[in-house]
Amino acid sequence: QVQLEESGGGLVQPGGSLRLSCATSGSIFRFYSMGWYRQAQGKQRELVASITNGGITNYAESALGRFTISRDSDKNMWYLQMNGLKPEDTAVYYCHGLTIHTRNDYWGQGTQVTVSS
Repeated sequence: QVQLEESGGGLVQPGGSLRLSCATSGSIFRFYSMGWYRQAQGKQRELVASITNGGITNYAESALGRFTISRDSDKNMWYLQMNGLKPEDTAVYYCHGLTIHTRNDYWGQGTQVTVSS
């Protein structure tokens, strides 16, 4: 059974940084893509960043230049480094994985990121 678990959320002041981590049971090589989504209160869930097993990255326009997605195959984890955080980045962040063979979507339980002074 595929499980994803996020960590690293919290409260940060505007301009600050956070690094989110997503740990998965088993190998990350089962995933075609790994990513981060967020959902702000009253809004739809949206893609923040993703990375394929080939290393191709994709970012939301709002994340470009501030956020960086990466993965560590040895640790079976992926990350979202967030710099220059803004109040509008406040949301619950979810890690996501799309498996290669079955094309199933898997989600973590979410971690709250709050950007406020």
